[in-house]
Amino acid sequence: MGWMGKIVGGTIGFAMGGPLGAVAGAIFGHAYDKSSELEYQPTGKIRLSEGEKAQLTFFVAAFSMLAKLVRADGQVTREELASIEKIMLHDLNLDQQSRRIAVNIFNTALNAPQSFQDYAFQFYSHFRHRLQLLEFMLDLLFKVSTVHGKLKKSEEDLLILAAKIFRFSEQQYQNIKSRYVSTNDHYYAVLGCSPDDSDEHIKSRYRKLVREFHPDAIAAKGLPEEFTAFAQEKFHKIQDAYEKIKKQRGMK
Repeated sequence: MGWMGKIVGGTIGFAMGGPLGAVAGAIFGHAYDKSSELEYQPTGKIRLSEGEKAQLTFFVAAFSMLAKLVRADGQVTREELASIEKIMLHDLNLDQQSRRIAVNIFNTALNAPQSFQDYAFQFYSHFRHRLQLLEFMLDLLFKVSTVHGKLKKSEEDLLILAAKIFRFSEQQYQNIKSRYVSTNDHYYAVLGCSPDDSDEHIKSRYRKLVREFHPDAIAAKGLPEEFTAFAQEKFHKIQDAYEKIKKQRGMK
């Protein structure tokens, strides 16, 4: 993560502000003015690009929201921590320095006075026009919340809250949920379709998702390179679901 090196090296001149800025300020205190939404540029310092700012915001929001999610039932289990570690290693391919900072963000947010809702609102305000990133976030939250093999009510309440903040419909939420909570319509849900839809609609929906979630398309939208593995996994799920439905229906 190029932007990570800038921050660690103290060369950043960007203040995030808001509840996420409070978390970032605790980790990168030398680089932030937590009392202000304003940006500043110390003499001789290098500022983050717009893409790097977006990457930093996603990174801080992801581990801050995960912290509040797993704390929702009053305890953080070893399985949940192992799931987050697995995401850092295998889904996000974070290097040692990035994992250490992610853990610091997680621990800071875990005990911070701000709420899951506070972080979700700021995340949405930053990415409201980037549906893929909103969906990536909800996917990430579901992956951790279902690590026990079931979805706890306290955690689903927060997932539903996030979906509402992100302006997802009930159908969109159920589609994402069914990727992690087994249902008979799992493969249709991956494509955002139903068994009642026509073959042409399913093909159209598949082509749209392939365009939107192809790893190259995601990378072009400024997501950190470490997130491309996560994008690739989602892309393969879309392809697998389509192949399963084609076989079930005898589609060509």
